[in-house]
Amino acid sequence: MLKGQDILVLLKLANRKLEWTFADLARELGISASEVHAALRRAAEAGLYDYEGRRVWRHALWELAVHGLRYVFPARPGARQRGIPTAHSAPPLRDMLLVEPHDVFVWPHPQGEATGAALAPIHPAAPDAALRDPVLHRRLALVDTLRTGGTTDRNVARKGLERELGLC
Repeated sequence: MLKGQDILVLLKLANRKLEWTFADLARELGISASEVHAALRRAAEAGLYDYEGRRVWRHALWELAVHGLRYVFPARPGARQRGIPTAHSAPPLRDMLLVEPHDVFVWPHPQGEATGAALAPIHPAAPDAALRDPVLHRRLALVDTLRTGGTTDRNVARKGLERELGLC
């Protein structure tokens, strides 16, 4: 069974062309090397990762994100908190969709500069990893939109993730 950390690792590795080690990836994501290894093993079993070729099956990841994550990893907005913008409140969707000030979503985080409805990240390490990597932040925000959004937001996020993963 897939875990949230599997999605985090796959989003980080998608389109990655440089050599990497489990230790490097673990450090960048804020999880252990053994967690990275286990995540990629599960992803390979699910048909999302080619373990021997060390590459993400990007189209399969996109299909899972678009059609399955909201059922497997549902996200429900909670109480207003300070945090890091996500979903339609973060780039790239923030500038593409009309978001009311009371409709902001955030990952609760002490370094956050926004206030909004708390949204649990796909994995607890995601907010810190996103602060270190703007590309990963965009991808996670698109995935959160797919987990929470209505039809219009989901359609825009679907196309955005397709571009992020280099599928179009």
